[in-house]
Amino acid sequence: MHITDFNMDFFSLKGKNAIVTGGNSGLGTAFSLALAKAGANVMAPSFSGSDEEVRSLVEAEGVRFEFLEIDLVQPKAPKKVIDECISRLGSVDIIVNSAGICNLATVEEFGREQWDPMIAINLTAAFELSFEAVPHMIAQKSGKIINIASMFSFLGGQWSPAYAATKHAIVGFTKAYCDELAQHNIQVNAIAPGYFATAITEATRNDPKRNQTVLDHIPANRWGDVADLMGPVVFLASPASDYVNGYTVAVDGGYLVR
Repeated sequence: MHITDFNMDFFSLKGKNAIVTGGNSGLGTAFSLALAKAGANVMAPSFSGSDEEVRSLVEAEGVRFEFLEIDLVQPKAPKKVIDECISRLGSVDIIVNSAGICNLATVEEFGREQWDPMIAINLTAAFELSFEAVPHMIAQKSGKIINIASMFSFLGGQWSPAYAATKHAIVGFTKAYCDELAQHNIQVNAIAPGYFATAITEATRNDPKRNQTVLDHIPANRWGDVADLMGPVVFLASPASDYVNGYTVAVDGGYLVR
């Protein structure tokens, strides 16, 4: 490609089909809507929750939305997601592995009962869904896999050793898949959100002392808004990032530099 060939169409996802796990709630809603605004059809596999809000947002962009209620940790569930996406939409071009859970407990109390479910959904489900998609992406000689990491991909992570372990592992998984799949024109990257104003952080934000502790660590001096993640996910899903591979993009207001 010559520099004169570049234009804003390189950010377009028109005609592409995306899977966003957990795409009907939380950060997943922002990812689903961002991809839809760029022109992609979206399938959102989720264990629970309503699809009404995200469906109306996505379909308002003139693209298709498909909801699949499914437990990703069940045997053969990831294969079913891929098969359903191809059956309903025609192909699988983009995967955003955003489904995740975070259980909190002290090290003394954090046992296998807390550990196993987090490993299953945060790490194994992302691996299995990507694994099932890869043959189709290789055959079509293109694909985008975007894994959702965390600040705890870089930090210790008090009160949730499994969350920190899975998010460290997601970064390693991203690099490993990139190393083999780049030759097939498949880009595998990750996004590491910082501290975002979502339901899961509401208690912290409502506590003046804890809220200030977080803000003191963020050069931007504000919590992230889910809209802050929409540009990065479109970039990593689009042709504009075809030579970006194996990288984890921190969207953290500068948290990691302080």
